[in-house]
Amino acid sequence: MEAKAKVRFVRGSARKARLVLDTIRYKPVSEATNILRFSQRRAAGIIYKVLESAVANARQKDPKIDLTKVFVSQAMADEGPQMKRFMPRAQGRAFEIRKPTCHIFLEIQTLE
Repeated sequence: MEAKAKVRFVRGSARKARLVLDTIRYKPVSEATNILRFSQRRAAGIIYKVLESAVANARQKDPKIDLTKVFVSQAMADEGPQMKRFMPRAQGRAFEIRKPTCHIFLEIQTLE
């Protein structure tokens, strides 16, 4: 059985989120939650919530699911739209600041 969860338009770059996702991919859910809980990266908190949502979706499908046999089968971060802001600079110039967003997708499966 599989369960999915995604979050869209997360403030932060996809490249930084992928660093965290690479550490939990193909790991059991219990180990992945421990990695995310003690990670120092900002994206880890958001990814932790997405993982908890995927577990809740799996429990909704099958209330008797054994979480010791569940692992993270897919973990992806895609780029979202960039917010463009402008900052005044010297001599009337404007400097563009890009604030990236990303979409995070997680899928968990049982070991059957």
